[in-house]
Amino acid sequence: MKTPDSPIFSILLVDDEPAWLRSLSRTLQSLGGYNNLLKCSDSREVLSLLEQHDIGVILLDLTMPHCSGEEILHQINDNYPEVPVVIISGLNQLETAVRCMRQGAYDYFVKTDEEERLLDGVRRAVQMAALKRENANLHRNFLSNKLNQPDCFAHLVTRSTAMLTVFRYLEAVASSSQPLLILGESGVGKELIAQAVHNLCQATGDLVAVNVAGLDDNTFADTLFGHKRGAFTGAEHERGGMIEKAAHGTLLLDEIGDLSHACQIKLLRLLQEAEYYPLGSDSPQQVKARIIFATHQNLEEKVANGDFRRDLYFRISAHQVKIPPLRQRREDIPLLIDHFLVQAAKDQSKPKPTPPPQLATLLASYCFPGNIRELRGMIFNAVSLHNGGVLSMASFNDRITPSQQSFLTKPSENPFLCMEELPTLNEASELLVTAALERVEGNQTQAARLLGIAQPSLSKRLKRRKHAEKEKP
Repeated sequence: MKTPDSPIFSILLVDDEPAWLRSLSRTLQSLGGYNNLLKCSDSREVLSLLEQHDIGVILLDLTMPHCSGEEILHQINDNYPEVPVVIISGLNQLETAVRCMRQGAYDYFVKTDEEERLLDGVRRAVQMAALKRENANLHRNFLSNKLNQPDCFAHLVTRSTAMLTVFRYLEAVASSSQPLLILGESGVGKELIAQAVHNLCQATGDLVAVNVAGLDDNTFADTLFGHKRGAFTGAEHERGGMIEKAAHGTLLLDEIGDLSHACQIKLLRLLQEAEYYPLGSDSPQQVKARIIFATHQNLEEKVANGDFRRDLYFRISAHQVKIPPLRQRREDIPLLIDHFLVQAAKDQSKPKPTPPPQLATLLASYCFPGNIRELRGMIFNAVSLHNGGVLSMASFNDRITPSQQSFLTKPSENPFLCMEELPTLNEASELLVTAALERVEGNQTQAARLLGIAQPSLSKRLKRRKHAEKEKP
C-alpha cells in the first residue's frame, strides 16, 4: 500500500554510478517516503524497463556510457511522452539544462543540490504524473457507461444513472494518493461509498471509520495518533491510534464538518507533513493509510462563515464526490424495498414478506429526509409487525401522513413568483392534480393523500375533467 506521498506507479532511477543510485534511493525512501523505486545502471535497459513495468517518473543522469542521457531523453519523449523525466546530472551547465528542457525534460537538477530541493522537484513530477493519469482515467471512464470493477460496488443497491456516474468517478480517482471528500445528506450511505473506494484500492489493510463529531482537542489527538505509556494521567499502557490501525488500508474520518478549530489545525499538520506524533512520543510516525473524509455539512458555507479553515478545506477536497439523496434516485426504491425485506426477514428469522403493489408508489411520493437509513428502518419495522401473507401498509401509512408528504414535496419557493402570467385558480388546481397523479403513477388514493383531499373528491374532479374533455368540439 502506498504512503500518502508515494504513487501507485514506480519511479525509475537511471545512473551508471551504483553508489549514487544507492544514495539517491535512500534519500527518496527515508525523506520522501517513496518505496516503489526501480534502479538502472545501464542506460540501454531503460526502454525495456518501461515496457515491463508501470513507470510514472524517471530520474535520469546525462553522462553515461553506451547511450547518453540526452539520447535516452529523446527516446522516452518519442515513445512515452506522458512520463515526466527529471534530469539529475553532475554537470552544472546552464546551456545543457536549457537544451534538456527544450527536448522535453520536466526539470533539471545538479547532484550537488540540497536534498530538500531535489525532493521538491521529485514531488512535483510525481504529482504531475498522477494528475495526468487521473485525467486520462476520468476521460476514459466518462466515455464509457460500464464499470471496470463492478464487484467493488456490489454492496451498493442501485440502478440510478446518477450513482453510476459517481461510481465511474471513484474508479478514476481510487488509485490517487490524494484525500477524497464524500459529501451527502445523512443516511445516503457515505460509509458504503468509502468501502467501495477501499475495495477499488485493493488495500491489504483494513477500512477504519472514526466519527470525529464532538471530539475535543485531546480526545481527537489520542483517538487518531494514540499515546505512549505515561503520556498523561491514566495512560498505563501504550495504545496505537486509528491511523496506525488503518496502516496499508483506509482511514475514514466521518462528520469532518463538525471538527473544532483546534482539531482542524492538528488535521492540517497531519496532511501537510504526512506524519504524526503519538502523545508522549518524540519520534514521528509516517502515515501509511489512504484518508477519506465525509460530511453532511456544506463546507463551502462553513468556510465562508469562518467555521472551517479554508486551507484545510482545499487539502481534504483534492477529490470530491457528492452522493445524491434518495429523493433524486426514486428508481432505486423498488430495489431497496426488496433488498431490505430480505435483510429484515433474515434478521428476524421470518419468511420474506410479499410487498403490496402500492408500497413502491407510496414510498416514491415521500422525500425521505433520513434517506436510505430511514427507508431501512421503515422496512424493518413493518417486517417486525408482519404475521404472514402480504406485507401490511399500515405502518407506512402511519409514518407518511399527507401533511408530511405535502411539506416534503413542495418547492422551497413559491413557483408562481417567477411566472410572467399567473394561472387561474381552476387552472392551478388542474395542474396540481395532474402533477400528483404523475408522481404516484396514477394511483388515485396516493394522489389524494398528496393533495390533502379525500379520494372521492379527487374521483369526482377527474370525472368532471373527463366529461369536459368529451364535450370539447
